[in-house]
Parts: sequence; structure tokens; C-alpha cells
Amino acid sequence: MVQEILMIITLVSIWISLFMSIFTLGGATDFWLKHSAKVIKITPLARYPLITIVVPAHNEDVVIAQTTRAILDMNYPADRMELLLFADNCADNTAAEMRRALDDPRYRDRNVRIIERTGSGGKAGALNDALKMAHGEYIGVYDADAMPETNALYFLVRKALENPERYVAVFGRNKTRNAQQNFLTRCINQEIVVTQRIQHCAIWHLFKIGRIPGTNFIIQRQFVQEIGGWRNGALTEDTDISFKIMQSGKLIALAYNSEAFQQEPERLHDYYFQRLRWAKGNYQVVIHNFHHLFDHSNWRVKLETFYYSCTFFWFNAAIVLSDIIFLANVGFIIARFFNPALLIPFTFGESNILIMQVLLLNWLMMIVLYILQISIAMATQFGQATTGQIWLALASYFTYSQLFIVVSIHAVCSVCLDALLGRNGNVWVKTKRFND
Repeated sequence: MVQEILMIITLVSIWISLFMSIFTLGGATDFWLKHSAKVIKITPLARYPLITIVVPAHNEDVVIAQTTRAILDMNYPADRMELLLFADNCADNTAAEMRRALDDPRYRDRNVRIIERTGSGGKAGALNDALKMAHGEYIGVYDADAMPETNALYFLVRKALENPERYVAVFGRNKTRNAQQNFLTRCINQEIVVTQRIQHCAIWHLFKIGRIPGTNFIIQRQFVQEIGGWRNGALTEDTDISFKIMQSGKLIALAYNSEAFQQEPERLHDYYFQRLRWAKGNYQVVIHNFHHLFDHSNWRVKLETFYYSCTFFWFNAAIVLSDIIFLANVGFIIARFFNPALLIPFTFGESNILIMQVLLLNWLMMIVLYILQISIAMATQFGQATTGQIWLALASYFTYSQLFIVVSIHAVCSVCLDALLGRNGNVWVKTKRFND
């Protein structure tokens, strides 16, 4: 009886997750059918608000000079941009590389400050320090490895000016600048394209829900001050402040043409601990906001809390259970060749293997949907919809995507142990950068 209940819960959970994925894919497809044929023209804005761009950099001497030049070269009036470069508790030559980039005669009269910070709080702490110094109407944030495209800031501001009362923040999308480096970066590229071209576009198109990424976004300075700034030490300060914005009833708008090119981990060790930090941060945010499912928060907060709860708890647990059920049954079927008296543990009867067939069907459906998502996402990017991407998607399903389950289990255990042992769980593992 217990086995049958577990099987039914697992199957229903997987079917619900598949339905949600198909619904999201449909929303994204409708979005791109409406927007892909539009011709985008760069026309003068009604006004150019002062933007304070903040770049928090911790031991980023390999990439910070490139990013600094890319920001200063953006298509936005020089006298309407303030740049704050934070060398945050650095033990390398980050500050020196910042100064070297600014030695270029083209930037001699630009409004740039280099702050060699020694405070605590991580990235959120640096952003809060910047909040006290900023003069801009909006604060823009770029990570040290995120090189914005020439018109990235222009598109963010243009979207914000469409409805400045409601759009208190606007985010663009990020692309992998070292996507062709190895198998890992190719898989990461596919993941990011699906996240941003399918999930982000779909939930904005369907529900007007946006999620601030870690880089390539702007947010009203006054609004950030009113909500008390960023939460110091947060592992995912972007998700944390996204929930605060939604709770206020304001919107985080999507500027889908704004792009920045960021460097992704090229080694499995760096990737694993980066994703572990993100997973832990998202679990912390879900736990912190879970009560909004049952209070009087607005419907967007409830929907986003439900989505995160399903993704990081419910559906992950269902996938792990389905794997355990499938592998246990396979093991017992093999064992029956040596001992025919053994009973298969997870079935809807003593001798049938219906559950095996249903789980196999679920696996096939998940594989097809996984490849379909990647194929549609790649079709929205010039030159990326190739047969090679399909083969890569198939290979990544059995390798790269399964690693996320391991990361999720590790993150849950780590968050629980942090709470039980009272230890500091907000410890960052530095992602190694590369010259490119």
C-alpha cells in the first residue's frame, strides 16, 4: 500500500511538472512568434536619466579591464552615466587593472570612481555601499565578467521609460561568451538560452513576472532605498530583491534586446560550487518567502513562490523518487533470474511491471520535452539552431542535467545542516576566470 501511494504521488508530480513545462514553452513560442519579425530601430529617447552603473569585483583582475571598457563604450550619453568600480576585498591586481583601463585617453573625462572596499556582506554589501554613493535615478549592475553589448543600457532604459511608475526594475539577458570552450560550457550555454529565451520570456509574456538576474539590469535608486537595500550576505541577492519588488506590487520588466556576454565556468569543480551557491540561495529565498502562499500577498508573489517551491522541492523530490523506483525495479528484475521467488517492490500488482512501463514513458516524454525546449530556444538565436545542438542536448540530458539533481540534494542537506548547527552557510567559492 505504501509503495503504491509513493508511486501515484511520484507519477502525478512528474505529469504536473511536464504540463507546467509545456505551458511555459507555449507561452515562449507565442512571445517569439509576435516579436521575432519586429524590426528594432535605435531612436533617440525622450530623456536620458542619469544611470549609476555598479561593478562589484572580487579578485577579477583577469576580466575587469575588458568589462570596464565595454561599459564605457556603451551607446549612452557619457554625461548621463556614473560608473562605480568596486575592488571588493581583493588580494590580486583588480584595482590596478581598473586603473589601467581608465588610462585610455578616451575615458579621461568620464565620471568613474574606483573604490577599494574592505567591508563585509559580499556582493550585496558592495551594492549597499554603492547605494550610499550613487547619484543616478537608476542603478545598473554588471558583474565583473559581464561585457554588455553596445546598446544594452539603451534598451534597458527605453523599457523603463515605457512605464516608470510600474517598471521599477528592468532586466536584459546574458549570453555565454566562452560557449565553445568545451563540453561543459556548451551545455551551460544551452541551459542559459533556455532559461532566458523560454522561461523568462514566457512568464513575462503570460504573467508580467520578471526576475532580476545577477547582471545586466537597472533598478530605481529611490525604490531600493525605500525597501532597505540588498540583504547583506545573501547568496542570491538577485532573487531576494525580486521577491521584495513583487511584494510591493511593482513590476520587473523584460528588455529582451538588451544583452551582456558573461564568462561561464570551464571546470567542473568551479561549475559545481557556483551552482551549489545558487541552489542554496534559492532554497533560502523559498523558505523565507514560503509563508506568502498562505497570507494576503498579491497573486504574482504567490505564483512565483509556488513555482520556486515546485521546482526546487516538489519536482526534484519526484524525479529522485522516480529514479529510485525505476532502478529498484530493474535491480529486482535482474535478481529474479537467480531467485524467481523475489517480488518486484514497486508495481500495481504482484507480478505485473506496469509501473516500469509508465516510468519509461515518463522518461521518454521528459527527454523529448528537454530537446524540444532547447531546439526552440536555439531557433530564437541567429545561427544556433543546428543538428549539432540537438545531439548535444541529448548528450547533456544524461550527463549535465542529471548533475543538477546532485547539486539540489547537496544544497538541501547543506541548508538543513546550516540551520541545525548554526553555521554560516553564506560562504562563496570563487569562480575561476580565464583570458578570452
